[in-house]
Amino acid sequence: MSTDFIEALNELERDRGISKEILFEAIEAALISSYKRNFNTAQNVRVDMNRNTGVIKVYARKLVAEEVLDDRTEISLENAREINPHLQIDDIAELEVTPRDFGRIAAQTAKQVVTQRIREAERGLIYNAFVDKTEDIVTGTVQRMDARNLYVDLGKIEAALPLTELMPGEKFAHNERIKGYITKVENTTKGPQIILSRTHPGLLKRLFELEVPEIFDGVVEIKSVAREAGFRSKIAVYSRNAEVDPVGSCVGPKGVRVQTIVNELRGEKIDIVNYSESVEEYVANALSPSKVIEVEVFEAEKMARVIVPDYQLSLAIGIKGQNARLAAKLTGWKIDIKSETQAEEEFGRERTYDGEMPQDSVSID
Repeated sequence: MSTDFIEALNELERDRGISKEILFEAIEAALISSYKRNFNTAQNVRVDMNRNTGVIKVYARKLVAEEVLDDRTEISLENAREINPHLQIDDIAELEVTPRDFGRIAAQTAKQVVTQRIREAERGLIYNAFVDKTEDIVTGTVQRMDARNLYVDLGKIEAALPLTELMPGEKFAHNERIKGYITKVENTTKGPQIILSRTHPGLLKRLFELEVPEIFDGVVEIKSVAREAGFRSKIAVYSRNAEVDPVGSCVGPKGVRVQTIVNELRGEKIDIVNYSESVEEYVANALSPSKVIEVEVFEAEKMARVIVPDYQLSLAIGIKGQNARLAAKLTGWKIDIKSETQAEEEFGRERTYDGEMPQDSVSID
């Protein structure tokens, strides 16, 4: 090996952060295997690679014994002291056995080891760069598609977006830019594998964090998200500053902030509601855009019975129960919706309420 090779290792350490000492140790270990394989020997050997000159030497390691039974692994005390006069019985003696043409084998082996370690290091750097981005948004370009995945170029790596994680009806052209939510980063034998989603509720949450400065700064907090991707979503927000309207902050001037998100989600409807510590108020808000007259809470069953005006019943329930279902996901409470007439007939009581509960929410189509 030459000094040029040593300098190349120094450059790798500087430019790619690959430890030179780790490379030396890996090359030495690989050369031991190469020596035994190419010279058909089972003896115990050590390979030493000079850190400054690159000179490689092979040493046979033998046990100093009173009686030599196997000269491949043992050496007499007399012969051992010719190598080192200080050796004793049961010490290890090392004899240089470097083959004359070992340099060619060493060069090939070293090149393979370094190439492999560079590949592993690059994979490690990519993995470390993306593992901290789990549950975050990334932007890439669509490269290709097969029967199971859409493949997205993220620059240093290609991520997989399962077709099942696309929103209904979504189609992307080659080289089209796309945002995805990272659900998983794995370090496999083939290198890092990144899985994206366009249907995960986390995508909606991250989009609001990108578009709403008050959320990014921590003034407004997203308390909960419920989503049926491609159709409708609900998001509950809370303000730590009484002077900041959380719903208004998310909507933005003339609705520009939320409209940007709606456009990214291909027209998905978004209901933004105020979070409340009061279950009654929170459930009423969650059923937006429906108006609510009364909410009765049953703590033991974690169920809320909601009464709405007769003409609002279908709106409260939503198409195929969607509005009620999302409200339940958002609040974590079971919701039983009744119209005024149903409530009076089923529970046999007169109305004790007048008008509608105040609600604080907005629905964006």
